[in-house]
Amino acid sequence: MRVTLAEDSTLLREGLVRLLAEEGHEVVAAVGDGDALLAAVAADQPDVVVVDVRMPPTHTDEGLRAALRIRERWPGVGVLVLSQYVEKRYAVDLLTGQPEGVGYLLKDRVAQVGEFLDALVRVGGGGAAFDPEVVRQLLARTTHTDPIGRLTERERTVLDHMAQGHTNATIAGQLHVSQSAVEKHVNAIFDKLDLSHVTGYSRRVLAVLRYLGS
Repeated sequence: MRVTLAEDSTLLREGLVRLLAEEGHEVVAAVGDGDALLAAVAADQPDVVVVDVRMPPTHTDEGLRAALRIRERWPGVGVLVLSQYVEKRYAVDLLTGQPEGVGYLLKDRVAQVGEFLDALVRVGGGGAAFDPEVVRQLLARTTHTDPIGRLTERERTVLDHMAQGHTNATIAGQLHVSQSAVEKHVNAIFDKLDLSHVTGYSRRVLAVLRYLGS
């Protein structure tokens, strides 16, 4: 396959160039930043790009942003991301877009040469290759639910009145229910917002803060 590499670590970049050449792949370009990667792909579109997440000039997310642009402009080019960590902000956009020809491996996998090369071939051929740890973290992120969303309609109404500064007795009068019923709703709110065992702070205030921030 024809491969373009984007990795700011010269040592790792040259090591990958040598490895891929030994395995019969053609490295058409090996660059050290996101802008150079986009220019290289525009000049000579490869079968797949291998890109690091953190690259110059800010060493934050240049690689992933470049990967997203490649997916938009050249959807036929496979993208295999290599990273030391999971960048959730852009990884979800990358992996939940067009699923064909996308991969995300943690750099520890490069030590497992067979797994890395297998992932490269799959991505270059239009398949997918996701590190299990990447999948675990992204699933944890995307399946996380806002605790406020767990409240019933009546519990949200009670919490809304709490946010306005009303006491349980006042809330009971406004909702035309007993004060004990309001207290049960308040306790349920504390449970669902994981505040039941909080000590040293007003659970009522914390519940309202979560509500206002939702």
